[in-house]
Order: sequence, then structure tokens, then C-alpha cells
Amino acid sequence: MSNDLAARTANAVALLKVSPHTLDGFLKLSEIFESTTLDPHSRETVILTVAARNQCHLCVDMHEAKLTALGPAPDLDRLRAVREFTLQVLASSGAVSDEDLRRFQEAGYTRQNALEVVLGIGTYTVSTFANRLTRAA
Repeated sequence: MSNDLAARTANAVALLKVSPHTLDGFLKLSEIFESTTLDPHSRETVILTVAARNQCHLCVDMHEAKLTALGPAPDLDRLRAVREFTLQVLASSGAVSDEDLRRFQEAGYTRQNALEVVLGIGTYTVSTFANRLTRAA
């Protein structure tokens, strides 16, 4: 992580400390999301999808760096599927079609993974909204 990005991240955390409950909630949810059965590339793809949609430039920069650090993705089609599924969950407020769920599962994901995408969306909606509210983004 570059010095500038590290400083921006530290600033975002400092701004979020105004609400210790919000910071604590985000950190706990983030830890839980990191322990899901979604592989690291898929988790970062969910986060980047939420961050880009919510226009949190800090989150995009931070998670692009994390995704790059993971190295090449083993299966780009699979990541496209998790990105598209994440967008469908967001657009439908969770009421995805049977076809959307089927396509997600055909890419090798499970129903458990589908619910973990929802967890990631919730977790990083907190982060992106808070960053935008505090002007950290």
C-alpha cells in the first residue's frame, strides 16, 4: 500500500472513530466477511463492486491494491459471475431471479456463497456510506 493510500485509510478510520459503535460494527463485520467460504479474489470483487457502485474512491483504491496483491485470478469468468450477481442483489434488494441464482451457481458458487455476498454488501455499504458521509472518500 502506498504511503498516500495508507494515510488516506488512517484518516478514514480517524473520522469513523467519532462513532465507536459504527467503527466497531464495521470491523467486526469485516472480520466475519473475511472468514466466509468465498475465496479471497471473490471477496475483493464483491467489495470493489459495492465500492464502485457507491462511489467510494478510497475503498476502490484500497481494494484494488488488495486484489492486485493477491496476484492473478485463477478464473476471470468466475469473478465476472460474482460481480454480476452482486450487482443483481443490489439492484433487486436481494430479490434476485431464479435465473440469476442459477447462473451464479453454474459459475461454481453455492447458496451459502450467495448469502455471503449479501453479508459483503452489507458490510461494505456501512464502510462506503460512512466514508462518503465523513468526506473520507
